[in-house]
Amino acid sequence: MTKNKLAHSFTVVIPAKEFADKQTAKLEEIRKEAKIQGFRPGQAPMNIIKAKYENAVKGEVLDELIQSYTNKTFEDNKIRPALRPKIEIKTFEDGKDIEYTIDVESLPDIKPADFSKLSIEKLVAEASEKEVNNALEKLAAARKTTEVVNEKRATKTGDVIVIDFVGSIDGVEFKGGTGKDYYLDLGSNTFIPGFEDQLTGHQIGEKVDVNVTFPENYHSKDLAGKKALFKVDIKELRKYKTPEMNDEFAKSFGSETMDALKEMIKAELNKEYANVARMHTKRALLDALAETHSFEVPQGMVDMEFDAIWKQFEEAKKANQLDEDEKAKSEDELKKEYRDIAERRVRLGLLLAEVANENKITLTKEDLTNAVMAEARRYPGQEKIVFEYYQKNPQALDHLKAPLFEEKVVDYILGVVKTNEKKMTPEELYAYNPDAKPAKKTKAKKAE
Repeated sequence: MTKNKLAHSFTVVIPAKEFADKQTAKLEEIRKEAKIQGFRPGQAPMNIIKAKYENAVKGEVLDELIQSYTNKTFEDNKIRPALRPKIEIKTFEDGKDIEYTIDVESLPDIKPADFSKLSIEKLVAEASEKEVNNALEKLAAARKTTEVVNEKRATKTGDVIVIDFVGSIDGVEFKGGTGKDYYLDLGSNTFIPGFEDQLTGHQIGEKVDVNVTFPENYHSKDLAGKKALFKVDIKELRKYKTPEMNDEFAKSFGSETMDALKEMIKAELNKEYANVARMHTKRALLDALAETHSFEVPQGMVDMEFDAIWKQFEEAKKANQLDEDEKAKSEDELKKEYRDIAERRVRLGLLLAEVANENKITLTKEDLTNAVMAEARRYPGQEKIVFEYYQKNPQALDHLKAPLFEEKVVDYILGVVKTNEKKMTPEELYAYNPDAKPAKKTKAKKAE
């Protein structure tokens, strides 16, 4: 036996007699039940049983003995395998002892730190009255309607005009270039560049020739870069009307009064800020845990985590979605950086698992139900479909378990560590970057 940190190698011998005895016992069991033509159950000669079943039994017995001896080897050496061990059979011949090797990485012995001695920063942000009012205005804007403008005046940016239009290229109408009773928000830039500008300063009833050029990167290759003429009939002038913010408005959102609606909005904003703050707090906690724990980790687990990260990187590279700092680094630099990240993830994962084990933290049926409900709320109107999906797909439910379990362990640790609250505005919360380097102070030059 040799040991190298968490990597272990063993050579195991299974006595030939034990293998033979177990094989004979299996064949005897089969003989009692086997239905062989011309013989009653239990009466068939052993040579016939062997001819028919020996190869299958040999493989079955070998698997059982290797499993048994491997488990005993781990128990005797107090090894908790990190991953499936690599087993290689060296000798397997009739009448001879069976010899095989085991190569395995064990889980490390982990002693979590005294979390009560750790101190982390906890960010706190609360919604102000201004932010609540801004949210109300957005709700009102989402419910805005249009009404006819009766005064006789020219169209301008911000108006809504009702138009009919027919587009053509070199005198030939093209597919998708025609519209009737179309509501166009002047200034919205929803049409081709220059289209809306040419419809400002006109009166209702006017017919306007609009000349534009489709952008070179236009989604339709048949139209990209081509000049077009749109004959536009301005039929109606309308303007936006925002609903009055009163109790009736509040009732349309399920609140009895405006005050109640404001409280609901404030609660929702604070919930959103709390989620962002928790993300920062969790990162601060994981950073603190990484700094205070430096045990060895199984390289096989690191390899698997790194492979997953690198696969994501290559997919992002293929889709041209790399960050600028990633583009600036060599492949070797990135591989080292991502391998460090993989090792950190594995170490923290093992640590959290040990904390859960020591403190008997487990996922309950209620935890899973709440997780599925939270997932269902992301799809309004389709909640029943989401519930049925998770009921019929246990594997999908398993994908919820890992992050849910991690959050539960993190909650436990956060309940033990010391937290120092740091109040900030929502803007500061969203812009918060613990890795940002402080700006250098420059001395003001003296006036000449």
